[in-house]
Amino acid sequence: MARIIECVPNCSEGRNKEVIEYIADAVRAVPGVVITDYSSDESHNRSVFTIVGDPDQMAEAAFQFAKACVEKIDMTKHEGAHPRMGAVDVIPFTPVKDVAMEECIELSKKVAERIWNELGMPVTLYEESCTAPHRRNLAAIRKGQFEAMPEKLKDPQWHPDYGNQEIHPTAGIVAVGARFPLVAFNINLSTSDIEIANKIAKTIRESSGGMKWIKAIGVMLEDRNIAQVSINMINYTKTPMYRVFENVRFEAERYGVQIVGSEVIGVVPMDAMIDAAEYYLKVENFDKDSQIMEKHLI
Repeated sequence: MARIIECVPNCSEGRNKEVIEYIADAVRAVPGVVITDYSSDESHNRSVFTIVGDPDQMAEAAFQFAKACVEKIDMTKHEGAHPRMGAVDVIPFTPVKDVAMEECIELSKKVAERIWNELGMPVTLYEESCTAPHRRNLAAIRKGQFEAMPEKLKDPQWHPDYGNQEIHPTAGIVAVGARFPLVAFNINLSTSDIEIANKIAKTIRESSGGMKWIKAIGVMLEDRNIAQVSINMINYTKTPMYRVFENVRFEAERYGVQIVGSEVIGVVPMDAMIDAAEYYLKVENFDKDSQIMEKHLI
């Protein structure tokens, strides 16, 4: 049976379709891997790719992704609602089938070293690959964003794991690591007041005393003139999607605001969606392992 790793790299380009396709083509040229999904957000000016495939080929696919980003994206000209610090902003590896987390950690280090050696882009390891506890959280690493990185990297606690203390002049710096499958879940609000989204995000995220395994920020969707709570769910098995949704709805009501929609960015584990369906449909005595048709076909 095939061994499978997932890689979900993010790049700081969500508007120029030619550049996005150039990056996608760089990955498509690598045998043994497949892009299962990629989506772009013009307000965020960011694209998220989901790549799955053989562990032996994934290192090459991730490097070619990074190389294409460095070639085509100039961070000195970048604007967008989503926090970012590099042309290729983050490269996470996730074990999917018959692959241990330790193998993903070693793969992340291999890719990180090559990015520095061949592209001259500094790399910080994060999540399971991190070299110190304060470097585990991507938000902490990225704090200050691209513009603040030249000064931040001079601080010994933020020296890159690969590279010197100077950012790549146009590509910045990238975080590479191994992690549990992440669910990128955004909730749109019936308001153009970004401060309401910020307050809700602060209430629900773990770093501010909210729900464990949750990261959240408020962003403005300029094209729709609405505020959004942008959420990264680090462990959907411990804090499920429906709990996050209900907490956001509860907090929004305090400000007289409604949820007008939500979105999942990239692919999502089937069990995460099944849990939400089971909760809202109030299905009794439901066994997702035996009663979901696709479970018998995969």
